[in-house]
Amino acid sequence: MRQEKIGDLLFKFPRKKKIPASEYASSGQTPVIDQSSDTQIAGYTDDPDARHEHPLPITIFGDHTRAVKFADFPFASGADGTQLLYPNTEHIDPAYFYYAVSNVDLSNYFYARHFKFLKEQEISIPKLAVQKRITNVLRTYDELIEINRRRMALLGESARLLYREWFVRLRFPGYEHTRIVDGLPDGWEQKTLGECVTLNYGKALKADDRIEGDYPVYGSSGIVGSHEKALVQGPGIILGRKGNVGSVHWSSKSFYPIDTVYFINAESSNLYLFYALKHMHFISTDVAVPGLNRDFAYSRPLLLAPLPLLNAFLDYVTPIQLQIDKLGELGDKLCAARDLLLPRLMSGDITV
Repeated sequence: MRQEKIGDLLFKFPRKKKIPASEYASSGQTPVIDQSSDTQIAGYTDDPDARHEHPLPITIFGDHTRAVKFADFPFASGADGTQLLYPNTEHIDPAYFYYAVSNVDLSNYFYARHFKFLKEQEISIPKLAVQKRITNVLRTYDELIEINRRRMALLGESARLLYREWFVRLRFPGYEHTRIVDGLPDGWEQKTLGECVTLNYGKALKADDRIEGDYPVYGSSGIVGSHEKALVQGPGIILGRKGNVGSVHWSSKSFYPIDTVYFINAESSNLYLFYALKHMHFISTDVAVPGLNRDFAYSRPLLLAPLPLLNAFLDYVTPIQLQIDKLGELGDKLCAARDLLLPRLMSGDITV
């Protein structure tokens, strides 16, 4: 089994246009894959000049986050730090190449562009038949992880649709018999976000200062790592301030929000507010670097229904969120099992 540098194995091909985080759409013809570590699909675009269709399947590497992803479908690249890797020889299976890159440890390097370090790392290249057997073992885990992820997405979508039905379309229980007063259902209030919550600033925590632990670290694109200590007691809501402006994330557990996000503390956070924020329109107010001005965010309208209706919504979506959390824990265990197996397969300690 020979060893070769990753940089010597890369196929050169024309790159398509990249999509800035500020231009991600919630739906579209082409999914966007970026370097965020907590999700495969970061958004969507309809820009045909950004659509990557060949070569596939392909490995996506996050230059800053070191996230490694695999795509066997057409997609668009996020603009910030995504590198596309495809082997330059038919003697390397593209799926095996993805797992081999995933097995590379770059954790000892300080926060920087990591691609230059990745290219200097060596990977093992067994015979093609062995590559395919290794890939089959690992893909079994990944298929289970993907099924788990889809179940979580479907549960989240069911809660989002209920919010939309009750609080956007105003088809809540009893709406047929509710009077409309000044454009609102009787008993409802129109307030601003700033009247209801405080958007707290996250705190800087560079990647090289993090000590891997039990608490998720949140940036504007979602979970970007973990740390041994939490900054905020959960549950809480995270709102993208710089980069992926207006992104909204829920954390059921205590967490560490970095300086690219705002956070809402546990006393003010609830799942109604979470879904309300996901339906708000946050525009970029910083031309040089996409950013969310806090005063602008505070000015966004927030519709408040009567307490019995809010409680009925929470009674419905809270068990859904508990299921999502349990599936997330199961997904973490599957990932951990795969990650323990990966280096042993790559080194030949386990033969297949």
